Amino acid sequence: MSSKSWPIVTVPIENESDVVAVRQRAHRVAELLGFDRQDQTRIATAVSELARNAFGYAGGGRAEFALDATAAPQRFVVRICDEGPGIANLQTILDGQYRSTSGMGLGLVGARRLMDTFSIDSKPGKGTKVEVGHKLPGRLDPWPRAKLTEIVSSLKKETSSDPLTALREQNRELMQSLDEIRRREEESQQLNQELGDTNRGVVALYAELDGRAEQLRQASELKTRFLSNMSHEFRTPLNSVLALSRLLLDRIDGELTSEQERQVGYIRRSAESLLELVNDMLDLAKVEAGKAEVKPVRFSVASLFGALRGALRPLLTSTSVELLFEPLQDFPPLCTDESKVAQILRNLISNALKFTEQGEVRVTARLSGDEQRVIFAVRDTGIGIAPEDHERIFEEFSQVQTRLQKKLKGTGLGLPLSRSLARLLGGDLAVESIPGQGSVFTLEIPASIGEPDRESLAPQSDTSKCVLLIDDDETFRYVLRQIVGNESRYEFIEAGGGEEGLKLAREKRPDVIILDLQMPTVDGFTVLQQLGADERTGAIPVVVSTSMTIDATLRSRLPDRVRLISKNAISRESVSLFLRDAVQSLT
Repeated sequence: MSSKSWPIVTVPIENESDVVAVRQRAHRVAELLGFDRQDQTRIATAVSELARNAFGYAGGGRAEFALDATAAPQRFVVRICDEGPGIANLQTILDGQYRSTSGMGLGLVGARRLMDTFSIDSKPGKGTKVEVGHKLPGRLDPWPRAKLTEIVSSLKKETSSDPLTALREQNRELMQSLDEIRRREEESQQLNQELGDTNRGVVALYAELDGRAEQLRQASELKTRFLSNMSHEFRTPLNSVLALSRLLLDRIDGELTSEQERQVGYIRRSAESLLELVNDMLDLAKVEAGKAEVKPVRFSVASLFGALRGALRPLLTSTSVELLFEPLQDFPPLCTDESKVAQILRNLISNALKFTEQGEVRVTARLSGDEQRVIFAVRDTGIGIAPEDHERIFEEFSQVQTRLQKKLKGTGLGLPLSRSLARLLGGDLAVESIPGQGSVFTLEIPASIGEPDRESLAPQSDTSKCVLLIDDDETFRYVLRQIVGNESRYEFIEAGGGEEGLKLAREKRPDVIILDLQMPTVDGFTVLQQLGADERTGAIPVVVSTSMTIDATLRSRLPDRVRLISKNAISRESVSLFLRDAVQSLT
């Protein structure tokens, strides 16, 4: 043992009763040292097995009990020594590979498992020394030498018990151990049953979640399909209202009084607001459904800022607010979806102008440190946004109540759509704002997301030409008839459906066809296909005027010779321009 081990008691092993005495001493010393009842039994059982081996195979020996003061925590140590023949196949026994008929191997392996430490030294003809130890409970303070001496003195005064009494005590401990094992077995069975029930519940939950996920997927598809179908139903009358109001404001049928002009202006602004809501809902639904496509083109930030400056200048209704675009020098061109970047910035700038009563709205652009990303910032001196509302403003149809909110109209879709579009472009949209100190919205996107789209449109010619309009919307035909009818260069004919339009195209051979895509019976895509397949009409240039969203998906479904224009952009100037360009560039 260690030189700092404090001896407690030594018990000789000379007969069967000494084996019982060693067990009793181990049990008693463990009790006095503060081990709980279960550890007392473990220690006594291990020491008893080692003492029985010493008596059975070596004819006797001794058991030395001590306290190892060098360990932390302190350790109760028992050393069993004998001068017998030793153990020849020791490693085989310790590895659990020895099959004993007398039980020697089981005693060593069992003692090793029951104690914290175990060491053995055995040589043939020189006897065997086995040392086992068990750490004192951590709840106990270290034993001082003086207090341990008291335990030693009390042990010397105690007399050995009757072997039968010791056997009964051992049996009682064994029964307690069996009861403990049985109780734990019952707990294990109950736990297994609970786990089985839980597993079945988890399986049922997963099945329900799968069902809910499928329902959500179907609901998302239905929502997207509904919005897509709804677009035509909403956009057609809205475009008609816009076109008719434009017709009135352009004085096609005569002058308006100032009051009439104001009323028509109200009608037009209301229709524009409703159309903006429909467009935002459709764009957001397309992004969520994964059907929005990115169409990269090469463009300069300076030209983007110039277009935004011109488009948003009408929103400056107060001289106390200034819209500033910081000048750019040597800024490299970007290659991304220009229309989506412009849409995001328009939303941010228009919001900033709405909530800024005085000061400025400043738009800037810079490159990241590695020049791989471009960072746009829209900074205003407006009313600001509270920190708890920074994420809320990006939720659909969510609006923060402020003193200006009652005066302003909005849908709560602009910012959610802008963030969705930013993430679609591989970037993100963030906000920094303090109430009363303004806000900064930061759009960060990759400067390049691929090769620019190579779409090209053929060139145009200007002379007196025949124009065929194929559209099922009578209101829109009326608007175009009024506009084109005032242009002496054009002869105007119209068809109320695809079948009638094909017939007129073959008979009249018009110079330009203006075609709507969404028509009953024979839609515009079918008309395009049949026009191209017929040698009499295959070379006629076609301008598609549609209320559908003009994006890469729509363009990919149309021949290269077809030119696209939104019905919302129809005015006297735009019609004259696209008719002239169509004749010159598409022929």
